[in-house]
Amino acid sequence: MSLNRRALIGAALTLPLAGPALATSPAPRSLSVLNLHTGERLATTYWEAGAYVRDALAGLAKVLRDHRTGETHEMAPDLLDLVARLQTDLGATQPVQVISGYRSPRTNEALRQSGGGGVAKRSLHMDGLAMDIRMPGVGLARLRDAAWGLQGGGVGYYPGSDFVHVDVGRVRRWAG
Repeated sequence: MSLNRRALIGAALTLPLAGPALATSPAPRSLSVLNLHTGERLATTYWEAGAYVRDALAGLAKVLRDHRTGETHEMAPDLLDLVARLQTDLGATQPVQVISGYRSPRTNEALRQSGGGGVAKRSLHMDGLAMDIRMPGVGLARLRDAAWGLQGGGVGYYPGSDFVHVDVGRVRRWAG
């Protein structure tokens, strides 16, 4: 049986598309994080055997919770994939240091009111779509450039506060 060009193109158009940060291999995906505000650490495999691991996702949501209110929120799997990819690509051997993961609307508004360095009114942190991070042993500019190279979403560079913001919203960049 032979396939013509039109049939091949039609078949290709029906394949699911993967985000730019998503690995194409079925290899397990792991992430190691340290919440700098609570001191909590977690190293976990959050994707294996072709699926996200519910308990691992719940563990990450707990560690990445709003440390001011204690509220948790599911973190976007695409965001976890993006951060895990950065950790792997940059050869980071220590946990990713998280300054901010999930942020409740109440905390977000309080930070905005206190002049918290350009906190967006509708921050993606409130939807579990953003993290402010740094990686020990990896220069901040190198982390920023690697994140931008993945084109997985927004990248904010905050050298004065020593972190890089990454999110899985629209692709854009800025410096704070």
